[in-house]
Amino acid sequence: MVINTATTLAMVAVCLAATAIPTSADAQAQQRRTLTVKHAPITSPGDVSESWSSQQNIKESEQYERLLRTNPAFRKARMQKECGGITDPQLRQSCLASFDNYKS
Repeated sequence: MVINTATTLAMVAVCLAATAIPTSADAQAQQRRTLTVKHAPITSPGDVSESWSSQQNIKESEQYERLLRTNPAFRKARMQKECGGITDPQLRQSCLASFDNYKS
């Protein structure tokens, strides 16, 4: 009985030692599991169009800012759209204050 117990303990010790010491084959297997995938940026159809240009972007930005300055209804609608979902009072106030530059 003592011999069986000793044999069992020796086998357990050998198994633990074998699993605790990484071999070079284990290291190579670990390196093979690493995979890097690179792909093009993901865009939606509205993000990019064939007719897009930096000049067009500048023109649209200027038009947007002109509407914010000259059209109170447009400014109010944009304030509601951009700040309406913000529940934190401090952040909401900061968002609303960012439109103060466009008041006439």
